[in-house]
Amino acid sequence: MTGPAPVLVERAEGIATVTLNRPDRLNALDTALCDALIGGLRQVVGDPAVRVVIVTGAGRAFCAGADLGVLDRDGEALVAAGKQVALLLREASQPVIAAVNGPAAGGGANLALACDYRIARGDATIGEVFPRLGLGPDWGGSYFLPRLVRPSVALELLWSARMVPAAEALALGLYDRVVPGEQLLSDARGLAASWAQHPALALQRVKQGIYASGGCSLDEMLDWEITTQRELFTTPDARRRLAEQAARRRG
Repeated sequence: MTGPAPVLVERAEGIATVTLNRPDRLNALDTALCDALIGGLRQVVGDPAVRVVIVTGAGRAFCAGADLGVLDRDGEALVAAGKQVALLLREASQPVIAAVNGPAAGGGANLALACDYRIARGDATIGEVFPRLGLGPDWGGSYFLPRLVRPSVALELLWSARMVPAAEALALGLYDRVVPGEQLLSDARGLAASWAQHPALALQRVKQGIYASGGCSLDEMLDWEITTQRELFTTPDARRRLAEQAARRRG
């Protein structure tokens, strides 16, 4: 008998919602869920009709990290899957929002950090719990964490292996917005809808530039801006919007 799909993908009005769907296991990562997540992300990040992607979890957790029942057997495969997921999220042309609906631990925490923006419930804890198992970070944690918080804070979060309350996560920069639980998905979709109003290529270039700047000099980024603006000025979207703005000023 076939069970429920481990990942659900819904599309509506240019927004794709990718939901981890093992609520009975707190959306813990096993090979089936990882494969389904990679497949679902490939579908939506390659779909020009999708303007913004939301990643969330079913039930009371975002993602509890690796399923401890299979970690000893499938650990290497789960870690390798994390590389694919992190690259899909970071290289997606669209903005990606993590709607953190409950605890996000280990690989689940880093799944959230791999997204471009994190909006969380007020009771959604997040933690780099790997050392509890004698392990180090995976799913991009060694990259994303020290870029969101100071290296010393990243080390403390890993060495303590503690679950961080939402208010502290917001103050540290792990979360970007914290909302009451009943508002989470509506607020995430409202944010996505507001971003989706802008031309897709402009959103894509903004994302590329912000992330590229971490490894570039000021001079390199100024050249990138010149090249990018030259490209965008010629697009039909920009030409129409600039003409509309000019007409409003004249009127």
